[in-house]
Amino acid sequence: MVSRMFRLEAEVDKARRDLLRMRLRDTNTAASPVLRALRGTPGERELPLHVWALTEGGELAGGLVGHTWTSWLHVTYLWVDETHRGTRLGSQLLAEAERIARAERGCDRSRVETWDFQAPGFYKKRGYEVVCVIPDYPPGITEYTLTKRLG
Repeated sequence: MVSRMFRLEAEVDKARRDLLRMRLRDTNTAASPVLRALRGTPGERELPLHVWALTEGGELAGGLVGHTWTSWLHVTYLWVDETHRGTRLGSQLLAEAERIARAERGCDRSRVETWDFQAPGFYKKRGYEVVCVIPDYPPGITEYTLTKRLG
């Protein structure tokens, strides 16, 4: 029997993180025909998708930050300033991101994570369905993952 000794470190190391990500991507690509087919195509990379709502004075009224990857839109952040809530601005931001993802990037699905006190109802009203519920993430809060077919 061979015994190996390893030194374990717990530190932030960006170079190692990047190396690990690259090696994991290579391992996943070797194991998955779907991921292998994506290699070298435009769908392989995440592309940022941002939609901003500005007041006439140029102030930020709301925005959506996300990205597209393969055939998916991933909504990371969607926020509307309190003074503009109830004006359908959030719906407009989401609809515009979905339009861009569908029409310009060929996406046919969208996903978002949100907490119970944030906006699961907002997304459900816009056709999203809950596909995952994580209670106590963080403790006392429930996280939801929702998805939607676009178009």
